[in-house]
Amino acid sequence: MALLSGFHPSWTILVSTWLLSVFSNMAAAQTSPTGCGDGLLAIYFNLCDLSAAWGIVLQAITSAGIVSSFILTIVLIASTPFIQDKRKKSMLGTQVFFLLGTFGLFCLVFDMVVKQYFSTCASRRFLFGVLFAICFSSLWAHAGNLNCLVRRNIGPSGWIIFAIAVALSLVQVIINTEWLIITVVRTNSTAGDPCAIANEDFVMALIYVMFLILAGFVTAWPAFCGRYGHWKKHAVFIIITNFLSICIWIVWIVMYVYGNVRVGNPTYWDDPTLAIALVSNAWAFVFFYIIPEISQLTKPSLEQTFEEEHYPSRGVGYETILKEQTTQSMYVENKAFSMDEPQSAKRPVSPYSGYNGQIRSSVYQPTEMAIMNKNTNDLSYDVIIPRATANTHPAASGNSTLRAEDAYTAQNRHTANNGQANSSPYSQW
Repeated sequence: MALLSGFHPSWTILVSTWLLSVFSNMAAAQTSPTGCGDGLLAIYFNLCDLSAAWGIVLQAITSAGIVSSFILTIVLIASTPFIQDKRKKSMLGTQVFFLLGTFGLFCLVFDMVVKQYFSTCASRRFLFGVLFAICFSSLWAHAGNLNCLVRRNIGPSGWIIFAIAVALSLVQVIINTEWLIITVVRTNSTAGDPCAIANEDFVMALIYVMFLILAGFVTAWPAFCGRYGHWKKHAVFIIITNFLSICIWIVWIVMYVYGNVRVGNPTYWDDPTLAIALVSNAWAFVFFYIIPEISQLTKPSLEQTFEEEHYPSRGVGYETILKEQTTQSMYVENKAFSMDEPQSAKRPVSPYSGYNGQIRSSVYQPTEMAIMNKNTNDLSYDVIIPRATANTHPAASGNSTLRAEDAYTAQNRHTANNGQANSSPYSQW
């Protein structure tokens, strides 16, 4: 007692303050994990805890997915003016709806990383099934449209396809709303805990989503039996995406219901299991459906390619102009020669006219052999090659004026000589 009474009151205050600071620092070191700052709520520890790296890794992958889906949405909308095929343009609204669902899946991962409390548990239970229903209903509507295109090459309008996708996703909205009302709002007017739900019940509430996955997968297969085969590649995208989704869902359901219990700490592994399922399935949507579909939007259809190859547009080059001018000038020249030829002459066609490099409408000059082969009895050589005939009577007279009697006499003599002439052109010699 004497020793304690010897201490000054100020010393007692300093020692007490130091002890309180030491104990408070020790408590903070115990509650705040490595990588998290002081004063952070315990529900956000998975966002910065270096000892539990799964939250940090998923945040990085999810952030990249959010940025990618946002950029792909802009690219999809911006490519609308460049889409030549109206049948591909009709799917644009449904694909944007699909991208919004994928964007929501990436954002929901942060809800899985944050620890459970009333708000996170309620949003998980409602949005998990609704967002997946949006994506898989869009795939099912697209698969149904492909079945029409591969058989008739004509599908329903874009508004009908979009309305089908929205109506299919609204079914899951109704299911989840009723489920939350039944489980959270009790009959005795006491609020229930949305986190107090068994894993089996959470999976059972997603049966309709599983039906959408299976229906889209089955509906896409008949698209391979159609007549118009250029639509089959879109069915391949849907089948691969649904197949990978089926595999992911089987793995996470088995792990969520049975595997975490076998591990020994089911409460700790529930959140990572759901978060990994969301990230992997959302990236499968991006890589195996969204990106391939965007790459096919601006490509011309098979009918447009066929028309461009078999009906090319006429060029305006030098060779085309030269060919047109040559053809036109040849036609004018042939027409001019045909006008100069006498109409009364019956000109036989030479068998050697095809070797001069010109068409048959060109100028033709008959040869003597051709005339002999034809045996033209009624055709005089003077008609083919007219000659000047000398009139002796007018020339013998000294008069410079030709009288009518002399002209008449000369004409009769020339006619008589032609009548007595032989059929051969060599008879006059």
